[in-house]
Amino acid sequence: MSTSRPIDVPDAFAASYGENGGASAHAWIAALPGLAADFLDRWNLRLDGAAAHGMASLVLPVTCADGAPAVLKLQQVTEDNIDAAPGLRAWNGNGVVRLLDHDPGTGTMLLERLDEARPLSAVTDDTAAVQILAELLARLVAVPAPPGFRQLAGIAAAMLDEAPRAVPMLHDPAERQLVRTCASAVAELIGEPGDRLLHWDLHYDNILAGQREPWLAIDPEPLAGDPGFELLPAMDNRWAEVVATGDVTGTVLRRFDQLTEVLDLDRRRATGWTLGRVLQNALWDIEDGKTALEPAQVTIARVLLSR
Repeated sequence: MSTSRPIDVPDAFAASYGENGGASAHAWIAALPGLAADFLDRWNLRLDGAAAHGMASLVLPVTCADGAPAVLKLQQVTEDNIDAAPGLRAWNGNGVVRLLDHDPGTGTMLLERLDEARPLSAVTDDTAAVQILAELLARLVAVPAPPGFRQLAGIAAAMLDEAPRAVPMLHDPAERQLVRTCASAVAELIGEPGDRLLHWDLHYDNILAGQREPWLAIDPEPLAGDPGFELLPAMDNRWAEVVATGDVTGTVLRRFDQLTEVLDLDRRRATGWTLGRVLQNALWDIEDGKTALEPAQVTIARVLLSR
């Protein structure tokens, strides 16, 4: 069931990916049409629509030999996504998109097709959206991480090592102190890093409507650790709307309490690991040359610390 149509790599994806990734990214983009054609042939797939893309992957809607709709996801293998396929296998479709096939050498995945036009971010009732996300997350973290996955313990240790060198790069003394406070919270918890299989990036746009279930998670970056490390991406969703409520503190606490209640988490530990997530994002921003923290994350950290 080979396709005779050439594979079109969207110009916007090629430009942004090439700009951010250097020579290897340019080479990968140039090879993408051939790579896609190879897997269409290998897995007996037929193109079934226009290509879509995220920040780091090209997604082709396809039809399988048995007529089932699916998507072919093409991405460079990176530290962030190397465990995506093993993680999807461990979850086995329970609350998450189902993996149909995988090529470890190239990172190419064949996945069940969900409705990309209906992300959870389209649900306007925020309490309902948080509930849907929390219930999916509870199912995901119920699975113990298989051996060999990246460990939160190692990531946390690296953050604590990096923080003293990064803090002076921030202009605001109050933000420098906040980062130190976040590092102290991580230092208190690092001895109990957890062993659950984490998604690591579960926000509203990484949950799509499906046919097999009403909502399913996509794009995991699996990690073995404490579920409290999962909460921040859900807490700073649609931040402009949070600000527009006029009750930022109340909304942050409502989201946090809702998440921790559904996941049955100890709120002190969940606060500490959420501060750890703020620390991680701060270190990434500083590495990128920024000298100020993201306002939403500063606010979330301060609200949790003031409780």
